[in-house]
Amino acid sequence: MAKQSAAKTKMLASQAKKAAAERRAEKAANKSTISNSDTELNKYAELDGQWREIGLDAPARRALIDDGLFHLSDLRKTSLAALKELDGMGANAIRILVAEMKKADLSFRK
Repeated sequence: MAKQSAAKTKMLASQAKKAAAERRAEKAANKSTISNSDTELNKYAELDGQWREIGLDAPARRALIDDGLFHLSDLRKTSLAALKELDGMGANAIRILVAEMKKADLSFRK
């Protein structure tokens, strides 16, 4: 078997380094995507303080925030039927919200 020429060895080493650099760049891009989703979750964390205090699960908290409802008093602007239609609002979240509204002597929109 013949020995590889120095030029071919140099070319193969160069290709290997280039492929490794591309893999590192792709990995870095994937990490930035993950950090972007973390940033998105942090936006919710800044706004869901009251919902977290009353014990709502994350999907319900996100649904309320996406609908522009940041405080318990904001629920007066919406009906119970509209609240039930929000994606992420389960039966337990509805029960918690109704109980909290009664405690605060507030009512939903008719």
